[in-house]
Amino acid sequence: MSCLFSLLIFFSYLLVSNSTTIKQNDATALFIFGDSLYDAGNNNYLKIDVNKANFFPYGETFFKHPTGRFSDGRVIPDFIAGYLNLPLILPYLQPQNQEYTNGVNFASGGAGALIQTFQGYVIDLNTQLGYFKNVKKQLRKKLGHKETEALLAKAIYLFNIGLNDYAAPIQTNSTILHHYTNQQFVGIVIGNLTAVIKEIYKNGGRRFGFSNLVELGSSPASRAFAQINGTPIGFKEAQIQIQLHNKALPKVLKHLKEQLEGFKYSIFDLYTSASERINNPFKYGFKDGKSACCGSGPFRGIGRCGVSKDYELCENPDDFVFFDGSLHPTEHFNNQIAKLMWSGNSKYTSPYNLKTLLDA
Repeated sequence: MSCLFSLLIFFSYLLVSNSTTIKQNDATALFIFGDSLYDAGNNNYLKIDVNKANFFPYGETFFKHPTGRFSDGRVIPDFIAGYLNLPLILPYLQPQNQEYTNGVNFASGGAGALIQTFQGYVIDLNTQLGYFKNVKKQLRKKLGHKETEALLAKAIYLFNIGLNDYAAPIQTNSTILHHYTNQQFVGIVIGNLTAVIKEIYKNGGRRFGFSNLVELGSSPASRAFAQINGTPIGFKEAQIQIQLHNKALPKVLKHLKEQLEGFKYSIFDLYTSASERINNPFKYGFKDGKSACCGSGPFRGIGRCGVSKDYELCENPDDFVFFDGSLHPTEHFNNQIAKLMWSGNSKYTSPYNLKTLLDA
């Protein structure tokens, strides 16, 4: 199965330099949906013993202790919040988290757009939507109807979801794919995502940020498994589904823009930007794009980082694209990706980047 404790407020201002942030009086709320690439600690509060990152060495570099983030430090939304001149956006499930005016993080490691994806172990996208609706009710009680509507219309809704929907059938030996063609299954995943987007729009959301999906076979765990056991059953189908997903998502978003008045979006090419760093790490300031910083066996892709008795830990996570074997990147990678999402050119993000999306 793949893939926040509160900090002092001043840490948020260390996220990015002042020259790249926006003015304080232009601050925009950030609502975060997705999986382990965006989870800031929601899974800490689930009554399960798996799919968590609440132990060493997760969080070792920036926070100096585990926070529930699947990285050695900050995840992508942490940097985006910094660009928006916001403090770290807290997990929805964190106790006593009642300050919603800056936004909320609903993401859950292992989550998918489908309810069935790792069901019982994650917060699926539809449940995340339900949490958002609860937040809207709380905001209306605190701010009133008019201010709440203004806050929600100005906010950015950041999504990273879908990879687990295609990976889960392989890991759980599910028979769900026996009933659908690849195109049909991708249509179901995209359809669920589209339904959630429409609900957020119905509840006042107007500005959305999305990422496409990375190549499943690029993870250290996939490389290690293939080296030891060969290609797993269903893997090729999952790769095809990811490619179909990445082709379908821009078309769906373009259609939504035509259908929904005031709907604006940014879509980031995570597939390309990640592949560039994996295949040519030195060009982007890394030393290794294929192995994990933390793990055991080939590519440090076997066993769980911090849990397996024989796990190894690299000296400098900044040298690596991946922190663990399950496609979870290092803070160094997350920082670079967030910068591209914020102000990257049309090669990586379109029709807006997140910075220009604010003024669209």
